[in-house]
Amino acid sequence: MPSKLLLAAARSARDVKAADTFGVRVNKLEIDGKAVMARVQRERDHFVKGVLAQVADIPNSDKQRGWARFSAPDALTIDEHTLVEARSIVIATGARPVVPNDLAEACQERVVTHETIFDLKTLPRSLAVIGAGPLGLEMALAFARLGVKLTVFDDGDTIGAVRDPVVAKAVSDQMKRELIIELGVEVVAKRNANGDVLVSWKDAGGKSRRRTFEYVLVAAGRKPALDGLDLNVAGLKCDEKGVPLFDPATLRCGRSNVFIAGDANDDRPVLHEASLQGELAGRNAARAPRLEKRDPMPSMAVVYSDPDIASVGPGWDEEAAKGWNIGCSDDVGRARVDARPSGMLRVYADAKSGALIGGELFGPDVEHLAHLLAWAVQLKMTANDVLELPFYHPTMEESFRTALRDLANQHKL
Repeated sequence: MPSKLLLAAARSARDVKAADTFGVRVNKLEIDGKAVMARVQRERDHFVKGVLAQVADIPNSDKQRGWARFSAPDALTIDEHTLVEARSIVIATGARPVVPNDLAEACQERVVTHETIFDLKTLPRSLAVIGAGPLGLEMALAFARLGVKLTVFDDGDTIGAVRDPVVAKAVSDQMKRELIIELGVEVVAKRNANGDVLVSWKDAGGKSRRRTFEYVLVAAGRKPALDGLDLNVAGLKCDEKGVPLFDPATLRCGRSNVFIAGDANDDRPVLHEASLQGELAGRNAARAPRLEKRDPMPSMAVVYSDPDIASVGPGWDEEAAKGWNIGCSDDVGRARVDARPSGMLRVYADAKSGALIGGELFGPDVEHLAHLLAWAVQLKMTANDVLELPFYHPTMEESFRTALRDLANQHKL
């Protein structure tokens, strides 16, 4: 939620800057960095308070506070003082940001993550953002729109984790209008005498570059928070990343009575999936060996980049796409009315059956279109099935209808 709070402030600032487009004159835009961060922290604490209240409501007889680790396949030791034996155990320890050791050592407190940057009392003067994935892109756009000078660095060649090449180009063209993005680069950072961070890299042409920033925001991914649990004592088989192997339908680890849910299993690290998995793991742990199976829902992910990025289903695959029809839409009347980029929608369907598979979407408010597409995929609908449903005019949803019409026409051929 903190990043979304910052994005809300950034959207307000951008709307003021764009007001002139509509003939609305704004004399001066002033961003109060302390006030921006104070609201973010205030609202963040409000959300956290609600979660803590739920934990506090659990009777003391039903909870233990401390660091838990396996002492046997069916037992945990809490802080070396309490042994808890259980018929079933659920691992739901979440994930934490990945910060390279050399960067942390060289830059010390000037390295921040999405968990620590919101503790700043005011907006930073400048920011190096390491990672052009969903989190890095959201954070970079939010701070840039609030007047922070920044550069985004990534050793890969994609922005926002977009895989569809057509959508990726639309995303790149739009984001580079607002951000300085250096792709395919390795950075080296060190503290200056004044405490700021000097970042060095070689650009795409091989030229050595360097720039000074007040902070380095590392947004290069998260890893399951499993260290210190002594999983080897539990007898669990793990993959090369150290994550226990488990059945996605039941969340059971192998043939054990251990279940793993949420970001800890590194399967679908998004909140709505983590919540559903937590419920399923809890029910199965309580009822084992009678296990409930959940059919997988279509994967869905959203980047709140405004215009937003969304993906539904398995995502782009060059080989698989040979058996797909692809519906496109890149012109949205409502977006033009609002002076917003139309973006690019690409919706995939099986070429033989016409059943919708998923898609990658870029444009205004595509978080809502992603829901419509995910529902249609789960219900095994075709483009023609969805086109029989009502679409109001003028809405962003009409762009989805345009892509569906493109698909329907291809399926007739």
